[in-house]
Amino acid sequence: MTISPQAFTFVRELVRAESAIVLDTGKEYLVESRLVPLARAAGHPDVDAYVADLSKRRTPAAMKQVVEALTTNETSWFRDADPFTALRQNVFPALAKTRSNRTLRIWAGACSSGQEPYSIIMTALDTPELAGWKIELVATDLSEEMLTRSRKGEYSQLEVNRGLPATTLVRHFERAGLNWRINQSIRERVEFRSLNLTRPFPPMGRFDIVFLRNVLIYFDLPTKRDVLKRVRQVMAPDGHLFLGAAEMTMGVDDAWERVPAGRSSVYRIREEQRTCVL
Repeated sequence: MTISPQAFTFVRELVRAESAIVLDTGKEYLVESRLVPLARAAGHPDVDAYVADLSKRRTPAAMKQVVEALTTNETSWFRDADPFTALRQNVFPALAKTRSNRTLRIWAGACSSGQEPYSIIMTALDTPELAGWKIELVATDLSEEMLTRSRKGEYSQLEVNRGLPATTLVRHFERAGLNWRINQSIRERVEFRSLNLTRPFPPMGRFDIVFLRNVLIYFDLPTKRDVLKRVRQVMAPDGHLFLGAAEMTMGVDDAWERVPAGRSSVYRIREEQRTCVL
């Protein structure tokens, strides 16, 4: 059974209000497939009945479940490869020359199930210029389910096969039954927090590097502009922003400039916009 137009409209408006994610017409099948498990768990015969009940009760917990179910959590280890090569060969060495306190602060936004922040930490450990440095990494996500998974750091064989070199698996993971768990020495380097990118950021301090990859594509233009503006406010003046390959700041927030980094590229705050000093 296909989700009714009324149910789809309710879900689309709920998701947009809570997360700024835009579900255009044509996403009905996606919405229905994501909500079928919730409908069954709640004892409803179909998604329409589940949404009708939700629209009457509007309990925060149930509505949050819907939003989290419609959040895309696609990820893999060292996703797209080039950004992590740029991090190791270009960005980390450049920052190492300017940080006399031998500390780097990194924020991984929309961290999903944890592969990205853990990949960043492993990349830092493989960067000679950062030997002995303190790396503070804050990873955030809207989904409490994803944060719980990330903190546990346990992955199936299928998940570790997605982008994780065998040598890295042997070096940084241990067996956990049929799964693999990333070593505690890696897990304890990442602090996972709940954060909605579309809302005002809580106090987080200033970051040298921000990973916000493959997130902005789900937002409308005003939301993209607002998020990028607030990211600038938590960035070090000479910090580096990583976006997804299909994302850019041009025409959204021109306070950023794109600069090459190996085979990849990063975004920096334009010189004239750097109102803070190191």
